[in-house]
Amino acid sequence: MTRRIGLISGSGQFPVLFAKAARRKGYEVHAAAYRNEAAPELKQFVDTVEWLYLGQIKRLIKYFRKCKVSQAVMLGAVRKTRMFTDFRPDTKAIAMIAGMRHTHDDTVLCRFADALEAEGIQIMPSTFLIPELLAPPGIWTQRRPSRSEYQDIAMGWDVAKTIGDLDIGQCIVVGGGSILAVEAIEGTDAAIRRGGELGKGQAVVVKVCKPAQDTRFDVPAVGTGTIEAMIAANIKTLALEAGKAVVFDRREMIDLANHHKMAIAALNDGHTAED
Repeated sequence: MTRRIGLISGSGQFPVLFAKAARRKGYEVHAAAYRNEAAPELKQFVDTVEWLYLGQIKRLIKYFRKCKVSQAVMLGAVRKTRMFTDFRPDTKAIAMIAGMRHTHDDTVLCRFADALEAEGIQIMPSTFLIPELLAPPGIWTQRRPSRSEYQDIAMGWDVAKTIGDLDIGQCIVVGGGSILAVEAIEGTDAAIRRGGELGKGQAVVVKVCKPAQDTRFDVPAVGTGTIEAMIAANIKTLALEAGKAVVFDRREMIDLANHHKMAIAALNDGHTAED
C-alpha cells in the first residue's frame, strides 16, 4: 500500500529535511508550496509540487485530493507580513478569517488546520517523522552560561512563557535583569538584533515553546542562522527548551558557537540543565 504525505511548505530548511526523511521512509511526498516563501529546490525532493499563494485554501484542498493525500504536515515559516502584501484569499479563506476575533499565529493556524481536517486531511505533528531534530537536554558548548546569565535566562524563561500564553512570540532577549526585546510579528532574528543593540554584549536569548503549543505547527526552531544573528548582535548565550525546540545543523551550530566562545543550553524549566 502506497503511503502518502502532504507537505504544506513555507520557508527555511525544515520542509526540505522533512521531504528527504519522508521519502527515505517510503512515503510519497506531495508539496503545496507557498510562492515567495518555499525554497525552489524543494521540488527536487518531492514527488509532486503545487505552487500556491497564501490564502488559496480551496486550491490546496483540490490538489491534495487529486494526489489522494489524507495526512499532511505544516512546516516552514510564512512571514506574517504576507498577510498585508502577498495574500490572495479565496472564498474559503475569507469565510475563515471573517469568523476570527484576531489573527494571532496559533489562532490562524488552528482554524486553517480545522478547515483541512473538515475536508478529510489530517494535520500531523511537525516532527512525527523526524523526532531526532528535537533538542536534547544539556549544555552543548564548551562554555557554560555564567551565574548572571543563568539569572537572566530564568527571568526570560518566565516572561517568554507568559508572552507565549498570549500567542505573541517565542523569543525573549534579556540583559542585566531587564527585558531588552520581545519577539512579535518581525520574527526571532529581528528581536535578537534589537536586543543586541540595547544589551551591548551583555544579553542572552531565550527561545521556548508556548505553554499550550500545538505541536502540529509553529514549534520553536533554531540553527546556524540563529547563532549568526547572535554573533552580529554581540550576544553570547542561547537558551532553548529541551525536547520541544527543533534544531537544524546542530553540529555546525555548536562548532560556530564554540569558535565564538558562546554558550548554548537546552533546559527543561529555564533554571537547571542536565549535562
